[in-house]
Amino acid sequence: MNDKTLANSPFKAYDLRGRVPESLNEERAHAIGRAYAWIVKPQGPVAIGRDMRLSSPSLAAALGAGLNEAGVDTVEIGLCGTELVYHAASRPGMGGGIMVTASHNPADYNGMKMVREQAIPISADTGLKEIECFLAEGRTSAAPQRPGRADSEEVTTDYIARMRRSVNVDAIKPLKLVINAGNGCAGPAFDGIADGLPLDVIRLHHEPDGHFPNGVPNPLLPENRAETTAQVRQHGADFGIAWDGDFDRCFFFDEDGRFIEGYYLVGLFAARLLERHPGERIVLDPRLTWNTLDMVTRAGGIPLINKSGHAFIKERMRADNALYGGEMSAHHYFRDFSYCDSGMIPWLLLAEAISETGRSLAELVDERIRAYPCSGEINYSVRDTGRVIDAVLAAFDGQGAVVDRTDGISLDFAEWRFNLRASNTEPVIRLNVETRANPQLLADKTGKLGELIERHGQ
Repeated sequence: MNDKTLANSPFKAYDLRGRVPESLNEERAHAIGRAYAWIVKPQGPVAIGRDMRLSSPSLAAALGAGLNEAGVDTVEIGLCGTELVYHAASRPGMGGGIMVTASHNPADYNGMKMVREQAIPISADTGLKEIECFLAEGRTSAAPQRPGRADSEEVTTDYIARMRRSVNVDAIKPLKLVINAGNGCAGPAFDGIADGLPLDVIRLHHEPDGHFPNGVPNPLLPENRAETTAQVRQHGADFGIAWDGDFDRCFFFDEDGRFIEGYYLVGLFAARLLERHPGERIVLDPRLTWNTLDMVTRAGGIPLINKSGHAFIKERMRADNALYGGEMSAHHYFRDFSYCDSGMIPWLLLAEAISETGRSLAELVDERIRAYPCSGEINYSVRDTGRVIDAVLAAFDGQGAVVDRTDGISLDFAEWRFNLRASNTEPVIRLNVETRANPQLLADKTGKLGELIERHGQ
């Protein structure tokens, strides 16, 4: 492979993302379509979906034209969330799928998420780098025997039915929900799935709008949570839901409007699913682990810790036929959804859990939060992530920690642990800390680690 680099490259570890038009434009999208055809060699049509961004229609059209020019048939599925592309690509006879989206990035960004047949992800290790090199070298592929055919198809009806099969919808009792789609793509999908269920729904920023009149849909930012919190309290809702732009992640608020860290939902969902499928494997990421390990083991499951990132989690789930995978970053993966992540199955699972147990979201997670309090993910901008990690390791040398390098570094002590890892998508280092039922220890260790990181990150 040539080491030639692509100027203003949008290629990342798991997807493409960059500013329009400097990093991603119609010409480049067309070339990406040709490169995907040459590198992936799909043996069936490729599904193309797009989010609500103003640049998405033209980029999707150029992408499709490039695929067709290279002899690949395409199926346009229109405005949708990433998981609809996963659904479309997982069907028999399909050759792959590409979603045009920049998820929670600013309005002037766009990008692409790519999968092969059966919705198998394409990452830098499994094709993205080759596609980038194809573009960087200005390569052209041989003319196909015939140009590809461009079709369109409605897949939402089948997708909705698949979502509803993931739980016992008949068990869901009347609930009041506040949902905040952030003017992303979640609104129409939610409406289709919720149709006919006994739900009283207060909808916030429900219509897809690439102008982002209410800000970029990124519920991980604390400043983006206040409105959902306030509306849950005002309406006396049972819980609140917020999504990012392409709704592959969903975030929850309890009946008091409190934001619930995604970490605690991983253990909850794993335990619930294991009730029906005892003895199955559950994949989790190494950033925060103790609560999930405890809940999975108690429920009779087999926990598997794996490197963070959707491509790595999905690969491990396929290799071990895992029932469910969860990341503390609010990605939830399901074997019955082709090992892919979904932002809709989780709220259905939660509605089912509350209905069947008669317990609120707070009651379902509070005991676990007290048992394993966590810092949540804290990001630090640093000059050299490797230098920071070396300094942190040196600071704790000889203190009896169990060191794991599955993803960054994890140091486990008797009463507390932490994970420190470089981001795959941003120039930051990410810290997560947890303890055994000791909030004071959590605050102390988190503060000292932060000082250490900042001192060596300059």
